[in-house]
Amino acid sequence: MANVVVVGAQWGDEGKGKIVDWLSLEADIVVRFQGGHNAGHTLVIDGTIYKLTLLPSGIVRPGKLSIIGNGVVLDPHHFLEEAARLTAQGIEVTPKNLKIAENATLILSLHRELDAYRESSKAEALKIGTTMRGIGPAYEDKAGRRAIRLMDLAEPASLDQKIARLLAHHEPLRRGLGLELVPEKAIRIELDGIAPRILPFMAAVWELLETARRAGKRILFEGAQGAMLDVDHGTYPFVTSSNTVAANAATGSGLGPKAIGYVLGIAKAYTTRVGGGPFPTELRDCHGELMGERGREFGTVTGRRRRCGWFDAVLVRQAVNTSGIDGIALTKLDVLDGFEEIKICTAYDLDGERLSRLPASQAAQARIKPVYESLEGWNGTTGGARSWAELPAPAIKYVRRIEELIEAPVALLSTSPERADTILVYDPFRD
Repeated sequence: MANVVVVGAQWGDEGKGKIVDWLSLEADIVVRFQGGHNAGHTLVIDGTIYKLTLLPSGIVRPGKLSIIGNGVVLDPHHFLEEAARLTAQGIEVTPKNLKIAENATLILSLHRELDAYRESSKAEALKIGTTMRGIGPAYEDKAGRRAIRLMDLAEPASLDQKIARLLAHHEPLRRGLGLELVPEKAIRIELDGIAPRILPFMAAVWELLETARRAGKRILFEGAQGAMLDVDHGTYPFVTSSNTVAANAATGSGLGPKAIGYVLGIAKAYTTRVGGGPFPTELRDCHGELMGERGREFGTVTGRRRRCGWFDAVLVRQAVNTSGIDGIALTKLDVLDGFEEIKICTAYDLDGERLSRLPASQAAQARIKPVYESLEGWNGTTGGARSWAELPAPAIKYVRRIEELIEAPVALLSTSPERADTILVYDPFRD
């Protein structure tokens, strides 16, 4: 049985939470392999809503081991808050069912302050629409080899030296920005206060996962954000600060690439984006407003309204290639119920040239125009459908056309937030 990687095939918010929860019933271990607490997943289980931003979706299922991998940047304060909130909802969050990679980078207060300063600055060049939660600055310190990692909290004798190394970068930066300097003692107090509560979750995750893989355990890798927010392959600089494509499931967990089996991409039946950046198929009319209202398109983390537009087959096809996607879980088809005409972007026009890919240039991305194909809408409802026979014929035709354009089959079709409202075509764990 193949281990399964779940990745977003658009700009995030595709409904990964429900799909990961659905797959986690068959998985033994669920791993978050990148991002931070800037990725909101909403799960609806037996009428109860669980909102996760950092913890793996498998945490809500008893008998599953959840893992936060080394590719994640971890805000220890938020981790404890989210764990406490879930505990209050009756979910167990203990070192027995949750492990955190010992080499995971920590997000500190100074990272959040720097992130917030950049986004609130009068200098427009500094703003890219982040969640201001310190994720980007923490990844910067990780790449700069000055980060504080979880394992450092277990070695208090050398912690002051590591804090000094971190501040050797941040002090001149904060002086230049006119920000108040952070004393070494303040950071030490912050870390000493959090250490006893988070260190019990620490583990050599790569070793644990390799042992589980050899024992035939089923591992589900859960990505955050979407492929078009990948720091290399996305709409740079309006991206996240990590690699969101499927290959990072190996790097961000410590397993080799051969441990990855089936790659399941998640895509909405239309397109959304939150924050700034290019969005070729964005609709600023009544259709876009209707999609947003029906789809309840507000960010789980920030509450920001998402921008909405027609399905962009060029973007998703590119994500299929850069993530090696084997099949797609198509979500929120019901949002398009009642539209007389539905459009799909099949190509871009760039200054008179027809393109079948998203150009890497920021300037070119801002100039491209979508080339649309129109399809007949449907009057019937798709909401809650659990078989193809329950879908209107034009809806089936729409799904089949998407498969042709993105060059990948639809493995699952989600027709509501409820887990049971899913049409299964291919089970990544069993088929």
